[in-house]
Amino acid sequence: MKRLLLILIAAFALSLSSVQAQLPTITLKTMNGVEVRTDTLSNDGKPLIIDFFATWCKPCNRELDAISEVYEEWQEETGVKIFAVSIDQAQNINKVKPLVSNHNWEYDVLLDPNSDFLRAVGGQMIPYTLIVDAQGKVVYKHSGYTDGAETELIEKVRELVK
Repeated sequence: MKRLLLILIAAFALSLSSVQAQLPTITLKTMNGVEVRTDTLSNDGKPLIIDFFATWCKPCNRELDAISEVYEEWQEETGVKIFAVSIDQAQNINKVKPLVSNHNWEYDVLLDPNSDFLRAVGGQMIPYTLIVDAQGKVVYKHSGYTDGAETELIEKVRELVK
């Protein structure tokens, strides 16, 4: 009985920490080769969205395209900033910059070629999206994409800036 209680308490504590966790410390690079530590990602006291994608992932590209269409409005309304994190492996990393350019994505793009950051935040499949609050805590996680899912995303951001 005591063992079961301890397991339940540990599971509950783990579930709380996974939703309200700080970003882990992983060093990634921008498309220009500048190193960025993930635990320093911030947005001047406003929420940020971290969206994991790959050049070959069609749902990822659809999601980032859909957000791109409303991103300027989202920024004006909430101040949200988006970091798009590519998990393309090293041999495909040269495809990221042309894809971003061709789609006219105005996101800060980071490269995670070994998926270290994705795994560290609990992601297993892409697209994988996080919302980080003004204090740097992960407050929302979502896997996959269906048309219109960006509406739920902005609603969650709006709740943070009320």
